[in-house]
Amino acid sequence: MKKIAEILSQQEKAKRFYDLHHNSKLLILPNIWDSLGALLLEDMGYPAVATASASVAFANGYDDGENISFNQLLVILKRIAEKINIPVTADIESGYANDEQRLKQNIKQIIEAGIVGINIEDTDKKTNTLLPVEVQCKKIKLIKKVSEEMNVPLFINARTDVYLRSGDNAAANKLEETIKRGFAYKDAGADCFYPITMNNAEDISSTIQQLQMPVNIIIMPGIPKLMDLEKMGVARVSLGPGFLKYAIKAMKNLAEKLKSHAGMNDIIENEITSAYIKKLVQ
Repeated sequence: MKKIAEILSQQEKAKRFYDLHHNSKLLILPNIWDSLGALLLEDMGYPAVATASASVAFANGYDDGENISFNQLLVILKRIAEKINIPVTADIESGYANDEQRLKQNIKQIIEAGIVGINIEDTDKKTNTLLPVEVQCKKIKLIKKVSEEMNVPLFINARTDVYLRSGDNAAANKLEETIKRGFAYKDAGADCFYPITMNNAEDISSTIQQLQMPVNIIIMPGIPKLMDLEKMGVARVSLGPGFLKYAIKAMKNLAEKLKSHAGMNDIIENEITSAYIKKLVQ
């Protein structure tokens, strides 16, 4: 059990999370999907944890894309935030809202669940296309206003899906549109910019230099090494569903061995014991 003196307020967690993006060190977030994963990372000394919408959905038998209900998501997020004493940032996709009133209510519930940061993306879930810049900016401003009213400086990681959804547009056009959205989202109140699937070193550097704000990059084929990303000024790196995929790979490999009557030593010699897991959850 944590001592009372060690327990941070939500406001203190939010401040810590903000500072983690402004200390010239690369914040690495292996996105988790449940409280056990969060407890593991906290035990290992990670300063914060993040969820991935895809991982949360997949782990509960749903496809990504706001297919798991918002109420189910809230239960999971609240459990994660209750179990650890480090900041939690949540991937809430497009906000699970079709209007401003619903978005306002959802953000209130997210904050009430103990969350201090969010990812909010600019894809319209109805049409599967990019939202107009002004529409996304209005959402960011509303989120910022709600967090101020609740006295919790919710950290807004504004994700743009330009590189994910721009099809056959020339690379220069993708970068130009991304930078345009980055400036707009920054002016609207975003704390960090997340050009998901951007992996070209020149584009990453240009984005950082022009926007002069924290930038989040996802680990994927083609990105520079982590040490190089830190030198370039990237503030944050996340894995998306990569952490879950790695865990499933390990499970699949062992399951394949067991089908051939092998793998017993893998289980018996596993350094992760029941005692270690009990220590995490107690």
